[in-house]
Amino acid sequence: MKKIFLAIGALVTAVIAIGIVFSNMILYIKKKTDEDIIKRETDNGHDVFESFEQMEKNAFVIPSAYGYDIKGYHVAPHDTPNTIIICHGVTMNVLNSLKYMHLFLDLGWNVLIYDHRRHGQSGGKTTSYGFYEKDDLNKVVSWLKNKTNHRGLIGIHGESMGAVTALLYAGAHCSDGADFYIADCPFACFDEQLAYRLRAEYRLPSWPLLPIADFFLKLRGGYRAHEVSPLAVIDQIEKPVLFIHSKDDDYIPVSSTERLYEKKRGPKALYIAENGEHAMSYTKNRDTYRKTVQEFLNNMNDSTE
Repeated sequence: MKKIFLAIGALVTAVIAIGIVFSNMILYIKKKTDEDIIKRETDNGHDVFESFEQMEKNAFVIPSAYGYDIKGYHVAPHDTPNTIIICHGVTMNVLNSLKYMHLFLDLGWNVLIYDHRRHGQSGGKTTSYGFYEKDDLNKVVSWLKNKTNHRGLIGIHGESMGAVTALLYAGAHCSDGADFYIADCPFACFDEQLAYRLRAEYRLPSWPLLPIADFFLKLRGGYRAHEVSPLAVIDQIEKPVLFIHSKDDDYIPVSSTERLYEKKRGPKALYIAENGEHAMSYTKNRDTYRKTVQEFLNNMNDSTE
């Protein structure tokens, strides 16, 4: 009997250890420093940081529904209420959004950039890969609508986790959200993405690790992996979506975007970039990326005239 209790105790201890370790990796994923991001972006030819320091911009603070502050910048040099909100990826912050900011500024749009929860200057203790971030995005959109007196178009551009956040937000606000969305390299389902990364990075099976981690994720983070699923809400999104992905992305497979595009009803467009790894479609295909985005924006403008 003593051996049975010892075995049960060892099993419970192992389950708790696995749950804590893997949920820690998810909830408290290591973030890149400002220096890391600046070096990465500069090495990739995005020399945008000095100009950002010098340009006129309005810093803002928006209270999240979850008790922390969302911080960012509204950059509005153009005489237009049309604005793009940029959502960065996991481990990043607004510094990673600057290359996209310049792209949209060059195309005549004003821009809003901000830090997601637990990233950059914003508050929040955990990362939720879009689950809570979508509600923060709702606060940002509401703030911007009030700022522009509910005039003009609002588009949302998201990269990786930011794209997931944008799609989850769009699914929850299908009729009263933004006017269009650009989703660059999102995953389709978080549980599938976790299983994929377990195999790719650690050569580990998803069972029983993911069910254990998922239980602790709910216990500690308040959500389950399957609840973070753009694929589950994509057919509810009425507004136009431009999907973007690099065909050689080995972090989030291009099949994720292809599945989302396939299931999306109504207005949509798809651009599969020939070059680049994960979240590098713009960096490695600047001319075609810009042309694709410009055509999509022109269609948005034309549809409102």
